[in-house]
Amino acid sequence: MSDRDISPPFHLRAIRAALRRLNSYFSRRYESAAAHPVPFPQPAAEVAQAEAQLRGLDLSGNVARAYFEKHLPRLARTLALVPRPRTGGRILEMGCYMQITPFLHRYLGYREVRGAYHGPLGQVDYKTAGVHGERFEIAVDLFDAENDRFPYSDGYFETVLVCELIEHLLSDPIHLLLECRRVLEEGGRVLVTTPNVASLTSVARTLHGYDNPQIYSKYRHPRPGLPEEPPHVREYTAFELQAALQAAGFEIETIFTEPIAELSVNLPMWTFLEEHGYNTSMRGEQSYCVAVKRSELPVTRYPIFLYGD
Repeated sequence: MSDRDISPPFHLRAIRAALRRLNSYFSRRYESAAAHPVPFPQPAAEVAQAEAQLRGLDLSGNVARAYFEKHLPRLARTLALVPRPRTGGRILEMGCYMQITPFLHRYLGYREVRGAYHGPLGQVDYKTAGVHGERFEIAVDLFDAENDRFPYSDGYFETVLVCELIEHLLSDPIHLLLECRRVLEEGGRVLVTTPNVASLTSVARTLHGYDNPQIYSKYRHPRPGLPEEPPHVREYTAFELQAALQAAGFEIETIFTEPIAELSVNLPMWTFLEEHGYNTSMRGEQSYCVAVKRSELPVTRYPIFLYGD
C-alpha cells in the first residue's frame, strides 16, 4: 500500500496546515507583545503615597482584606487623582463604599466629606470606617441618582466622585452627570472611574467567543434581607465615557486607561490590533476621567450614542 493510499483526505490536511499556521502566528504575536508591551502610565509618586495611606485602613475578615488587596491599585490611582481642595473644601462621594472615603479628609484635607447611596429620598444613613484604630464617621444621603434631584444646593461641592458607579445605572446616566454638574461649583471637578469595555481583555474575549466581553458581567447571589444591587448594566469605552461627560457640559481635563495586572495574559491583543491597523489607544481594563464644570459649554440631554427612541 502506497503512502498516498494511507494519507489523510485533502480537507483534513488543509485544516491541519491552517492550524499550524495559526499556532505559529499566535506564537509570534506573544513574542512580539513581550518585546513591545502595551503602553500605560507608570505608577507615580502620588500613587505610591496614596497606597501607603490606604494601607492604614482597618479591615475585618479575610473577605474584606482579599477584596482590598485585589483592588488596591485602582483605589490608590483613584485617590491620587482626587484634586486637593482649593476653595470651599466640600467633596461628595457617590456610591460611598468607605474605602477611600476617610482619606478624603485626613489625607487630602477636605473639611466636609459627604456620601451618597441608593435609597429612599430624604433618608440619611451613617457609615463608619477605621484608620489605624481611629474612627471616621460620615453622613450618607440616600436617593435615586438616575431620577431624583440630588439633595444639595447648586454649586455646593468643589469635587464629586463617581467611582465604579456609572456602569451599574439602569436607565439614565446623563441625569446623574447633569446633577453632578449642578451641585459642582464653577470650575469644580468630577472624577469618574469605570471598567473599559474596549479593553484588550474585552477584545480577546470577543475573538475567542466563549466569555462575555464586559470586564464584569456576573449577577450577585441573592442575599435575603439585604437590598439588591444592579450588576454591570452597561460598561463604556473610554471614548464613550468622554463623550458622555462632554454631553453633560464638562470639559475633559484628563482621561486614560490602565491595565489590570491579573488580566495581563491578554496583552498580546495590543500587538494584534497594531499590526492590523486598529486603534490601540485606551485599551486598559480600567478607565479614569477627570472633567471640569464649565457653565458656558452646551448640554446634549440625550446623546444618540447612549439613548434610543
